[in-house]
Amino acid sequence: MHTTTSDLHIVLGAGPAGSTLAGELARRGHEVRLVDRSATGDTPEGVTRVQGDVGTVEGARAAIKGAAVVYHCVNVAYHLQLDTMPGIQNAVLGAVEAEGARLVVLDTLYPYGETHGEVMTEDTPWRATTAKGRMRAALDERYLAAHKAGRARVVLGRSADFVGPGVLNSSLGGAVFPGALTGTEVAGLGDITLPHSYTDIRSVAAGLATLGENPDGDGRVWHLPTAPATSTQDVFRLIERKVGRPLNVTIKTEPVPFGPFDQTFMDSYAELFYQHTEPQVMDSTAIEKAYGLRPIPLDTTLEDTITWYRGFLGRNR
Repeated sequence: MHTTTSDLHIVLGAGPAGSTLAGELARRGHEVRLVDRSATGDTPEGVTRVQGDVGTVEGARAAIKGAAVVYHCVNVAYHLQLDTMPGIQNAVLGAVEAEGARLVVLDTLYPYGETHGEVMTEDTPWRATTAKGRMRAALDERYLAAHKAGRARVVLGRSADFVGPGVLNSSLGGAVFPGALTGTEVAGLGDITLPHSYTDIRSVAAGLATLGENPDGDGRVWHLPTAPATSTQDVFRLIERKVGRPLNVTIKTEPVPFGPFDQTFMDSYAELFYQHTEPQVMDSTAIEKAYGLRPIPLDTTLEDTITWYRGFLGRNR
């Protein structure tokens, strides 16, 4: 394994997480390349956008050539994840091993499985029983094993459900804010009186960028900076106050299609619906203490997200 002396930070995947991260890295003064399959759409200031496919080893090698740090923010449609995510991991891991780059992986809470309300920390056992949870846990074990064996330098950053400017496909995204602003249906999943952690997409970016800048954090899982959990019902009340109207909330007690989520998605998501029928409380104290990071307060997140959705809905009328 050789190492590189460049300061090129390459972000794989241009969804909300990858795009927000690329912008964050550019603001921090790094040379940034954002790689995705289409290379179309808005590109953050100071970022070079290129087309690439990291589904094969050759594609991944080409995409990360010259990188000092690679950020794996690639996601695929829910119903395709079991078939495609392991292959993407093999390609990306093989490429960073050959290139000598460090790898920062955006991760989920799925490996923990059902917690029955227990607060999730980095020490929480991985007890996933769902197909996607077990797949994610197996990927993570492989990443950490590659680091331990000295084949690659890897760090994982776990996020709760995304929220924030640019986030559409989240339970606190396109299913909530358009309805809040237009008086149409707002979907609440499961039991909205339970506490539920939401991670601001900009805190996801700040956490991943910080891990990318600090090799001393390698070889482990970190929870990305996340505001203290509150109930989704309380989140809805905050939104009501900000938009000045009561929300037209419809509770979805089962995984049925709604908002941006079609039948194919919900059929695939059904096994993870437990996340809305038990408390989902994530603790990010470790990264906050280690690197002085602070999660964006929920009130600020909601204010900025409403502002973003106002512009988004205006553009898409």
